[in-house]
Amino acid sequence: MRTDDFDYPLPDELIAQAPAEPRDSCRLLVLNREDGSLEHRHFTDVIDYLDPGDLLVANKTRVMPARLVGHKRGTGGVAETLLLKRREDLDPMGHVWECLVNPGKRLRQPGIIIEYRAGGLHAPLSAEVVLTGEIIDFLEDNRGGRLVRFEPQGDRTLDAAIHEAGHVPLPPYITKYEGDPEKYQTVYAMHEEHSAAAPTAGLHFTPELIKRIEDKGVGWKTVELEVGIDTFRLVTEDDPTKHVMHTERYHVPQDVVDAVHATKAAGHRVVAVGTTAVRSLESAWDPEAPASTPAVTARRFEDAPDSAAVTGRGDIVERRDATTNLYLMPGSTYHVVDALITNFHVPRSTLMMLVSALATREQIMAAYQAAIDERYRFLSFGDAMLIR
Repeated sequence: MRTDDFDYPLPDELIAQAPAEPRDSCRLLVLNREDGSLEHRHFTDVIDYLDPGDLLVANKTRVMPARLVGHKRGTGGVAETLLLKRREDLDPMGHVWECLVNPGKRLRQPGIIIEYRAGGLHAPLSAEVVLTGEIIDFLEDNRGGRLVRFEPQGDRTLDAAIHEAGHVPLPPYITKYEGDPEKYQTVYAMHEEHSAAAPTAGLHFTPELIKRIEDKGVGWKTVELEVGIDTFRLVTEDDPTKHVMHTERYHVPQDVVDAVHATKAAGHRVVAVGTTAVRSLESAWDPEAPASTPAVTARRFEDAPDSAAVTGRGDIVERRDATTNLYLMPGSTYHVVDALITNFHVPRSTLMMLVSALATREQIMAAYQAAIDERYRFLSFGDAMLIR
C-alpha cells in the first residue's frame, strides 16, 4: 500500500466555493459496498436509505472564530494567526496556544507582539510569539507552527476577546466565499466553540430533514470531537503507515453508548455522519470490555474473522475528555460504524484512507471517478456521499 494509491486528479473548478442552498439540496452519491454499485441522488433522498431502528450519530462540535488578523507592533505588518490548540499544560490560565502564523518567516522570533483589532477601531487582544512550535509547516512554506501567548485587553476574558476580534476560518481551498459564516456551522452544533474546522458532512442537514428522519423511527445522537486544522494536511510520506496522525479531543457520552447497544441488539445499523463521528465512535471501542451483544461488531466484507466474535470481548464504552490519534486505513476493522455519510475528500489524505477502510480502495476510487465525470462538487462545501 502506497500513498499514491489514494491520489486522484481533482479539477480546481470542482472544488466548491460556496455551500448549496438550501443545505439539503446538494447531490448525493450512494455507494453500495456489497456490490460496488452507485446511485446518483440528492441529499434529501438520504432518508430513503435509512430504516426504522437505525441510528445516526453526528459530531455536534462548533467552529470557533479561530482566524485572527492583526498587525505587528512597531512595523504595522499584517500578521494572520490561526488558533489550533490551547496548551493548558504550559499555562494554567489557558492563554498559550499552538497556532499557525502567516507570514511565518517574519514571525519566527520570540518576543514579537501582534495586536488584533475589532472593526478597525480598538485592539481587544494582543499576542506574543513565545516559542517556535513543533508543528509541521502547513500547505505553504511561509506558514509555520508557533506557540503564542494571548493577552486580552481591559476587563475582557480571553474567550470574549477572541470572539470580538476573530473570524470563523474556512479551509485554505475555499478562497471566494463571502457569505454568511454560519453556513460553515451545522444546524445542530452546540453553543460552546472548540473546533478549528467544521464537521462538514453535517452541513447538509436541515432541522426539517432531521425531524423527518426521526419521525421515520431513526435515532439521532451526537458526540463531540474537536476538529483540528491538521484534518486538511496531506500525507507526504510514500508509505502511509509512516504518517504521524494528529491528536484530537473527543467525548462519547453514555447515552450514545446505550443507543449503539440497543441498535446493534435489534439488528440495525449505526450510521456515522462524517469522518469525525467515525473517529469518535471507533476510538470509544475498548477491545478488553466484555461484549454487550454478539451483534455489536459492524458487518464487514473481508474474509478475515472478526476478533470480537472470536474472543467474545470488545465493546464501545463512554469516553469523557479523551484524546485520539486513531488512524484508519485499509486493513483496519470498523467495530461500531456500519455506514457513513461523508463529503468528498482531499487526495492523498488520511480521510481518503478512512473511507477506503469502510468500503475498499477500488470502490472508493471508482466512486470518486464517477463523481468527477458527473461534475459533483468536492470538499467542505461540496456534495455528499453515502457508503452503505
